[in-house]
Amino acid sequence: MDKDYLPFHPNPSKPTYQAPAGAVDAHCHVFGPADKFPYHPKRKYTPCDASEDQLFALRDHLGFSRNVIVQASCHSTDNAALLDALQTAGGLARGVAFIDDSFTIDQLQTMHDAGVRGVRFNFVKRLVDSTPKDVFLSIAEKVKTLGWHIVVYFEAPDLEELIPFLNELGTTIVVDHMGRPDVAKGVDHPDFERFLGFMADNENVWCKVSCPERLTLQAPDYSDVVPFAKTLVERFPERVLWGTDWPHPNMKSHVPDDGHLVDVIPMIAPTTELQQKLLVDNPMRLYWA
Repeated sequence: MDKDYLPFHPNPSKPTYQAPAGAVDAHCHVFGPADKFPYHPKRKYTPCDASEDQLFALRDHLGFSRNVIVQASCHSTDNAALLDALQTAGGLARGVAFIDDSFTIDQLQTMHDAGVRGVRFNFVKRLVDSTPKDVFLSIAEKVKTLGWHIVVYFEAPDLEELIPFLNELGTTIVVDHMGRPDVAKGVDHPDFERFLGFMADNENVWCKVSCPERLTLQAPDYSDVVPFAKTLVERFPERVLWGTDWPHPNMKSHVPDDGHLVDVIPMIAPTTELQQKLLVDNPMRLYWA
């Protein structure tokens, strides 16, 4: 792994919060192991190995039942590690793949049969090279035939430019990590208001109220991120998801304790009804229906 890469927490705490039965960690990854699933030669970073066995052990430790595993950029379009994890999970995991325009419908059908239900479009320039918008639109047309959705990852300043393109996709969109707001600006800042407006104007747009560890300016407290996530959960209770983001690639400030991340959930979803929707009903409807 890279010299400055922070490996995931070796012994996360047991959460105080008990998730409802059937809870889904709707955003996590598997990395390698590299001797079995090599990282892409043009990757932007080299992580530590984080196997499916370690992921599923964490799932059980945290009191969750299912995972949605998202293909990470370090593996690029080689989804072998993801597909292996889905097959090992025995129906308890779904996947979000990373593909290019060369993938055929037959290849996508094989991935669908393994449990893939979406593709990820990454617009974070420090993680991936730029992809022409027409390539994304071509991919979107293919995956719509399988009923897949599109996960998009961008940073808050880029949303205004992206909105016209995102409106062209014509399928369900899931935004990673609340669109990465700058929490120092507060929930009333025009950047976050723009994101709220985007969701209000588009009933097919969902978001993940995940990654307080990436957004906070006061780790490991995370209280500065809570108002953003809570606003989204309360305003759009039918279209929010939650995930650990294990094994937390490219963290620079600190190593998150996944048990502590789970304990943030009742702060952002303060009622049992909201927790049930966030952790069970919504991900089951999107990924297992």
